[in-house]
Amino acid sequence: MEIKVKIKLTRGAANPAYATDGSAAVDLRAALEGVSITIPAGRRALIPTGVAISPEAKGVVAIVAARSGLAIKHGIALSNGIGVIDSDYRGEIQVGLLNTSDKEFIVNDGDRIAQLMFMPVLNAKLIEAISLDDTG
Repeated sequence: MEIKVKIKLTRGAANPAYATDGSAAVDLRAALEGVSITIPAGRRALIPTGVAISPEAKGVVAIVAARSGLAIKHGIALSNGIGVIDSDYRGEIQVGLLNTSDKEFIVNDGDRIAQLMFMPVLNAKLIEAISLDDTG
């Protein structure tokens, strides 16, 4: 399944791309305009990507997910677990990174820092109820 997504690049950002034909998500890179950001142990930082998107369909959400290599090798996780980019958000995608290790971590311009995947959205019609079915 394919969806068209317009993309605006700033800060000298590279166009996000799928690493392989089987990749579920595109790589997001740090767009730091030639500088680096140090994340001290136990601290977090907001990293710009220089990427803004506009999906052509409203029933789509872009999910920012962690890179498993950063998490396993360096203890770098997303500060909010996952990022939800609504279909009508047009601002720059920024990634909150949390350093869970006991060593500082340096993010360099162009480093792969997260993944961005596109998924369909189901909108729920919430119906208030006095009771619910029992758990089986």
